Amino acid sequence: MDETPLPGELAERTALRLAEVKARAAAQPRQNALIIGSDQVAVMNREKLGKPGSHAMAVRQLQAMRGKSVVFHTALCLYNCASDRVQVANVPTTVVFRDISDAQIERYLASERPYDCAGSAKIEGLGIALVERVVSDDPTALIGLPLMQLVSMLRNEGVEVI
Repeated sequence: MDETPLPGELAERTALRLAEVKARAAAQPRQNALIIGSDQVAVMNREKLGKPGSHAMAVRQLQAMRGKSVVFHTALCLYNCASDRVQVANVPTTVVFRDISDAQIERYLASERPYDCAGSAKIEGLGIALVERVVSDDPTALIGLPLMQLVSMLRNEGVEVI
């Protein structure tokens, strides 16, 4: 799937669009199902930080992010196949990165290989060592699936989680 932002598209809108596209694509062969789609786009100083795809790009991203704040826009889509109802939400998370050394970046990349993660940051593993502070209304958003928001969306569809 092409995750390239559309011309002039803000990071939040890119994430929301891709989350919905993923949900709808997964839903096509199914009937009467609730499909979850999610996507994440990182932004630093108005610059989108996509998935690095390579070691060299991951190094450049992490070097640029050290000591800085980055906003991760995690979009969530819940698609009801039966009713064609779509719910979408963006859950932003601000991450302040530590001022880490090039050697620490190399050790992190060798261990985690986060080449398919927005901004090269895989917080649920060793990537937590890169982070000084996280600010979010939903701490699960940073790992790519805002579960608190998902529970609200499921409730809107008549599904009680507990």
